[in-house]
Amino acid sequence: MINSEWIRCPICGGKTRNKIREDTVLVNYPLFCPKCKQESLIVAESLHITIIQEPIFKLQK
Repeated sequence: MINSEWIRCPICGGKTRNKIREDTVLVNYPLFCPKCKQESLIVAESLHITIIQEPIFKLQK
């Protein structure tokens, strides 16, 4: 059986709505977190996730 796990948000650590398996490969994947409402680009391979871009925060007027 192939091992799988939920992707955790790199900012707040909350569980996202995405699940990956050992054989999943994601490149430049825009990961959105429903808890902190932030988006970040990630690379995932063999259940190892790397952030390739920090989210851009909008300044409030």
